[in-house]
Amino acid sequence: MYQPGDRIVLVHTTDPYTHLRPGEQGTVTAYQPDERLGTRLNINWDSGSTLAMLLDEGDQVHKL
Repeated sequence: MYQPGDRIVLVHTTDPYTHLRPGEQGTVTAYQPDERLGTRLNINWDSGSTLAMLLDEGDQVHKL
């Protein structure tokens, strides 16, 4: 679904402590589907954050 280098935009995150807001953009560094732990999308955000998105736990992004 996602490949390293894909550009994405944040739609929603469930992390209450992040400074990231909807509309922020980043670059995918790794896509890690895991049946036990859930799908993890590692991202280098343009803002400097490296917060991973937990797609099975409600985080949402879209490809640009």
